This record gives sequence, C-alpha cells and structure tokens, in this order.
Amino acid sequence: MERRAGIALGILLACCPCAAALNPSLDISQYAHKAWLVRDGFVNGTIHAIAQTPDGYLWLGTELGLFRFDGVRALALEPRAGESLPRGVVQSLLAARDGRLWIGTYEGLASWKDGKLSNYPELAGMVIGSILEDREGTVWAGGRSGNRGRICAIQNGGAHCYGEDGSLGRVSFLYEDSRGDLWACTTTGLWRWKPGPPRLYLLPDTPSALRENDHGVLLVVMRSGIKQLVNDEIKPHPLPDIGRHVEPRTLLRDRNGGMWIGTLGQGLVHVHQERADLFSQSDGLSGDLIYALFEDREGNIWAVTDNGLDRFRDFAIPTISVKQACLAATFSPSWRQGMAAYGLELKTA
Repeated sequence: MERRAGIALGILLACCPCAAALNPSLDISQYAHKAWLVRDGFVNGTIHAIAQTPDGYLWLGTELGLFRFDGVRALALEPRAGESLPRGVVQSLLAARDGRLWIGTYEGLASWKDGKLSNYPELAGMVIGSILEDREGTVWAGGRSGNRGRICAIQNGGAHCYGEDGSLGRVSFLYEDSRGDLWACTTTGLWRWKPGPPRLYLLPDTPSALRENDHGVLLVVMRSGIKQLVNDEIKPHPLPDIGRHVEPRTLLRDRNGGMWIGTLGQGLVHVHQERADLFSQSDGLSGDLIYALFEDREGNIWAVTDNGLDRFRDFAIPTISVKQACLAATFSPSWRQGMAAYGLELKTA
C-alpha cells in the first residue's frame, strides 16, 4: 500500500510541474476541505510544524516525534541504528533547497537527508523555535538556551551562535524579507539582525510572526493585532471586518496575495479581494488554535491546529452555500441572468 501511494505521488508530481494556487475570489467555505484529527490516531501527539521536501512528501513535527505524510498515512521517522533525534517536541521544520530536512526540537537541532540523520552538538539542549534558510544558503536557527535567547548560523556543518549577553529574549520566529534582511521575533521586541549591526524595535506586544504585503512592507503579527513597519515606525495595519474579535498568532500570504491568519482560539481568517471570512471548528476545522500555516507546491493551504491538520484546495467546480446564493441573487442581477442562461431560477422567500 505504501509503495502504491509513493508511486501515485511521484506520478502526480511529474504530471504537475507547475505550481497552482487557490482561486482568490472564493471564501474558505468554497474550497475543498479535509481534516485529519489527532484523536482518530492520524499521528501520535499534537502537531506543531509542517514542511514539504522536494520528493513531495509532507513532514509533520509533533510532541512525540517526526512523521512523513503521503496524503493517506503518516509514518514515524525511523533513523538508522545508532542515530536518534534530539529529545522533546519537534517544534520547527525547514525543507532546504538542497533537499535536506532541518528538524528543531525542544533539546536541539538535527537534519535528515538521504536516509541519514545528523545532529549539531553546538545547539544541544537548545529549544529551536524557528529555522530559516537565507538566499545565500546559510541556515539560521532561533530559540533559547536556558533563559537566554539565541540565534545560530549553520554553515559548512558548523554553527556560530549569538545572544550570550541575554539581550535577545526568547526567539520565536525568523524571517528573511524580499531585500534579504533577516528579522527575528523575540520577547524583547523585533530585531533586524542583518545587514549591519543588529537593531531592536520596541513593540507594544510580543511579535509572533512576520510577512510582507504586496508593496514589500513588513507585517508584524501580535496578539493585539497585525501591525506594519513603515519608515521605522510601527503603525496599524487595517483589515476588513469579520464581525468578531480575533487574536492573530501566525500569518501566511499565498501566491495570489491572499492572507491567511491563524488565531489564538478563534479559527482561521482568510483576507482576500478586500474582504475577509472566518472558518472555525464549528465549520469543520480540526481546531480553533492555529500553530502553523503552510502552502505546498501544488498551491494547497494547510493549517496545523491544536487538534489536527486541515487542507484547503480548489474544487473542480466551486461550491456556493445557500447563504451566498441568496445574497448573490438579492444583490446581483447579473448572477440571476447567468443562472437563467442555464435554465435555472433561484426563488427566495
């Protein structure tokens, strides 16, 4: 069965060399949605991280180890005899350009390539909160060692770490912007790490994630809301109203510019074409607390929640809910005309 699944996955990747993307005009409820629940035995333990290696497989980091997912089954990583992951929760993952999978745990950093697992003694005992590969090929790991935050650069098999003076605080997220600047979210604020001497931007709240908008402006995710860094000043970043208060935790911008916001217990927000909609556990989401968001090479959006894993992809024919149909019929005569062309009529009360 595993062999057939692998062959099918390879054929699919060979036939789909070009990356697609979700239709930006649709609400979340109009995408095909599937949820895998931890309580159903999908994987062992809560999922915290997700990545995709060049062979097309997804990798899931959990509180009980690392799993490879082929779209059907999730199988635990089985290192060679004498090899083992650093202990603790797999908190962060990175699929590097050379195909190496970097694995950040609560007790250190490892990498997996060609069936071989490598550990990095310089980071032993370090909680790895985020891993990033910059445009020059350097791998960066951020986290904490004891009470001190650390940022480590891994090159040529060796690591050099910064933050021994305690100025960083806990490092939770690393990001490289379109100009090549390296940023770090920490408990002391937002750091621009390179180029030049590191610079700290003090914030009203602890940052948890970073992205850029269409104009290259840095977006800063905080529990109090999403802000933007403009001319070295933190300013509000307005979002369309969704009708309820949410607390952002993580952020993804897909290939069509749509914004996906994972929240601290309110579900998943989709901002697109100057409007926003919310998808929560009551709509079928596996959980309302979002740990991570990921867009795979096929353009599917994945949400890692406190209870499982969710995938959103395009239907061959988009679905329209009764509520959306009634609104369209009420406010859009052209929509009625389009239905009439197919001999259909929508009657509303």
